[in-house]
Amino acid sequence: MRVLRAVSGVVVGGVVVLTIVVVAAAVLAGQRSVQGPGVGVVAAHVVAAVVVVGAQVLADRQRRPSGVVLGSGVALGVSAALLWTQWGV
Repeated sequence: MRVLRAVSGVVVGGVVVLTIVVVAAAVLAGQRSVQGPGVGVVAAHVVAAVVVVGAQVLADRQRRPSGVVLGSGVALGVSAALLWTQWGV
């Protein structure tokens, strides 16, 4: 279970970093009056980051394997959905 928590933790960290980059790009675009990521894109990244961090915290605190799998599964699933819908991966 440690490997699953570690992998999902790395993915969650990536989502958080990606969210910071998207928010920074939106702020810079607004300051320079150029087109940047829209409100919907920024909101999707922020909501996804909050959900995956919460799921990862729950997975890290679980002692039962089912709780770890569920929490990590939610974190990985939401991360995959974010990449699929926002980045076309």
